[in-house]
Amino acid sequence: MIAETIPELKSLSLGEKLILVGELWDELAAQPSAFPSREDHIKLLQERLEHYRRQPDDVHAWEDVKARILASR
Repeated sequence: MIAETIPELKSLSLGEKLILVGELWDELAAQPSAFPSREDHIKLLQERLEHYRRQPDDVHAWEDVKARILASR
């Protein structure tokens, strides 16, 4: 486990660990070509796109969905 090879990680506060996770994520996201596309992900996206093309009214904008969720609280 990587935490065992970098013992300083255990001494970080929860906030510092969250910041570290965010920084690691940003670094990984900056290199999308380093991660090959998975066939099952591609297939699922193709299925969803085909469903959207056949039934575009089934799709709702994130802003609308979020507003409904927040209004129900």
